[in-house]
Amino acid sequence: MSYILNEMIALRSWWRVPYAYYIKGVLAAQKLTKEEFELLSRCDGQCEIEDSELLQSLLERGFISECQTGERSLSPWQKMECDNRYFPEMNWMITGKCNYNCLHCFNAADNAPLMAEFSRKEAECLLDQAMACGIHAFTITGGEPMCHKSFLPIIEGIYRRGMYVEELNTNGYYITQEVLDRMKEIGCAPLVKISFDGIGHHDWLRNRKGAEEDALRAIALCVKNGFRVKAQTNVHRKNVEAMLDTARLLDKMGVSQMRIIRTTEGPRWNENAKGATLDLDEYFDKMLDFCRAYSAEQHNMAVDIWQLVTLVPHSKSYMLRPVTCREGEFKYSRPVCSGNRTMIAVAANGNVFPCMQMSGYYEARNDILGNVKESGLRPILQVGRYLAEVCTTVGDLASANAECNACPYFKYCAGGCRAIALTLTSDKLGVDPSKCLFFKQGYYEKAVAAMGDWQNSTPIFVK
Repeated sequence: MSYILNEMIALRSWWRVPYAYYIKGVLAAQKLTKEEFELLSRCDGQCEIEDSELLQSLLERGFISECQTGERSLSPWQKMECDNRYFPEMNWMITGKCNYNCLHCFNAADNAPLMAEFSRKEAECLLDQAMACGIHAFTITGGEPMCHKSFLPIIEGIYRRGMYVEELNTNGYYITQEVLDRMKEIGCAPLVKISFDGIGHHDWLRNRKGAEEDALRAIALCVKNGFRVKAQTNVHRKNVEAMLDTARLLDKMGVSQMRIIRTTEGPRWNENAKGATLDLDEYFDKMLDFCRAYSAEQHNMAVDIWQLVTLVPHSKSYMLRPVTCREGEFKYSRPVCSGNRTMIAVAANGNVFPCMQMSGYYEARNDILGNVKESGLRPILQVGRYLAEVCTTVGDLASANAECNACPYFKYCAGGCRAIALTLTSDKLGVDPSKCLFFKQGYYEKAVAAMGDWQNSTPIFVK
């Protein structure tokens, strides 16, 4: 009898993860035993396979099904050996071009417009390389990604290769019923992350009259068509008092999640902020006021307040973001940023970064870790400066940073956010001032008090 892999299953083998599989549309690969992997590798619709207890187990678990020899064959996506380190996701800036000229754009090293983008040929080449390296999912971003004249063909290319789009970052201007209909035909149903910077304030930050109206129209249209929407809200001194009313509006519109982000000291924002940047303690205080008010009301929408807390109204629970490691989870071998370790960020000019939010910072300092247009993707995922940075461990940080290593909160924050540390201290292994403030100045206790009887899913225990 012959057997074949379920069409939703793909086998993958990387350097340090040699026996694994993907489920179509699910981000992370899952591990297999050597015996499971070897047997599944033979389930290609061509080989005759003898019955066994393991075979029956794989049948029962839905990995494989019976078929006549030669009746069916595997798709190119379903079986691949990847000669590189494991990276399941790519944050891909397909274009730097944008119909807005936002005052805070983190991609920009200055106020000049970004003009680089992937040509259609370059995009197809990168998709082939991504597939061969075992990348499974994409966050598509810009600039404004929908400015790209080949936006939909690029999306189609991702799905044609068995990969998928997990998230789409957009200002919403180009979202139409026709575009959403085509995305649904392709099978593309990402989390649509639409920028919206507060009632009455969006136009200013986006540097475009009518941007607020366009964002709200796009949000409503996506919700109507069954797309999950996450509103991305940059907060600063000019709009901070509008956050609660903005959250109420977005919740009523059916937005799944709102992310409130402190507008941080990137190169372009530094030129344009003119005193609008919230100090870290000011940001924490204002956002805790927001938490008290929002949690006291009836809401459905989750709210993720950058580097502070995630509120989950359905379960009346919250997660304090500075607590990277729960009790007993800390390990010196963990990467300093698990997100950076599993998602490669590729800018429109081909440069790669540990974190797309830091691309402008790296560009301004000409700190280039690699370029996929010049070397291809695989060499970057095999060896070099990029891999060295994203594989930096908490133990490496502790060895280089005596202050962090001696701190009683280090086992919870694991050194904090490298992007914040780099932005505020210019030291890739420096302290993260926001985490020091949170733990050492009593903001953990203030946050717990602000949330009242909601359940804290990230408790800490420091004498």
